[in-house]
Amino acid sequence: MKAEYKKYILNFKRPSGTSRGVLTTKETWFLILSEDNNIGVGECGILRTLSFDDRPDYEQKLKWVCEHIYLGEKELLLQLEDFPSIQFGLEQAFLSLKSKSKFELFPSEFTNGKTAIPINGLVWMGEKEFMKSQIEEKLKAGFDCIKLKIGAIDFDAELDLLKYIRSQFTSDEIEIRVDANGAFQPKNALEKLKRLSEFELHSIEQPIKTGQVQEMAKLCETTPLDIALDEELIGVTSFNKKQQIVTEIQPQYIILKPSLIGGFQGSKEWIELAEKNSMGWWITSALESNVGLNAIAQFTYTLNSKMPQGLGTGSLYTNNFDSPLEVKQGTLTYDPNKDWNFNLI
Repeated sequence: MKAEYKKYILNFKRPSGTSRGVLTTKETWFLILSEDNNIGVGECGILRTLSFDDRPDYEQKLKWVCEHIYLGEKELLLQLEDFPSIQFGLEQAFLSLKSKSKFELFPSEFTNGKTAIPINGLVWMGEKEFMKSQIEEKLKAGFDCIKLKIGAIDFDAELDLLKYIRSQFTSDEIEIRVDANGAFQPKNALEKLKRLSEFELHSIEQPIKTGQVQEMAKLCETTPLDIALDEELIGVTSFNKKQQIVTEIQPQYIILKPSLIGGFQGSKEWIELAEKNSMGWWITSALESNVGLNAIAQFTYTLNSKMPQGLGTGSLYTNNFDSPLEVKQGTLTYDPNKDWNFNLI
């Protein structure tokens, strides 16, 4: 077996705002395996400033993986505990190598085009009018669940946006999720949650920054609005530590980004803990190209969740790879008759 890696820069169609800044490009890496005329592809979707494995020796570790590919998947995954995005890329690459069609990793009713995955429509941060136009666009596109990034503009302006949505649609018609990306301060977070709860929201992701376990636990205990942990899961690699996070904070939901938490294996561990503790969960992409998004979507479908997932990021880039994935009426679909255009091999 041979292995190589390639870097690829994804270009956003328009600058995309988060509480950590505005994104114009996204760096990603691909692991490519070859054996007996078969090719396997996996995406290592690193997010600079957020990924646990955003470190200077990232490319060096990819090179090490390629040089030691003979160790096999199981051993390599054990040795990549500090590199969750590479773990995920490796899992994909080995599944891809065994697949008849390279990109069908989990054959199902989804990959044969018979069923779809409900997803949320993502509204990026920006000026109020820009956010309002995105909201209207998502509603026209048939989404009945939308997610708003909040925390970057004036809080009252964000409340006005929520008020606008609720003036048009009840909570039975449109589910609203918000994501603060840790933007609130512990001292005023509860008051903000109370004001947000007036608009019958589904949940809020990561209201305060990570690492404030006692403060987050208190919020989850007293909140009028369900809280979902997101960034809090990043960098937690041992099962015992995961168990500690879940039991000490007791969130209503956890959100799983396979590229950031160790791929399929890491996601399954978190799901096991969530369900054991009667917590909800859903899966979200982390701005991967269509290669990583495809893997996440296929994996997600096998888990039989009925909740809208966060998998609507495939159309963000000008230079994404053509794939069978398509967003239709608030769902992610897979057209088995549509070809891939992955031009790095």
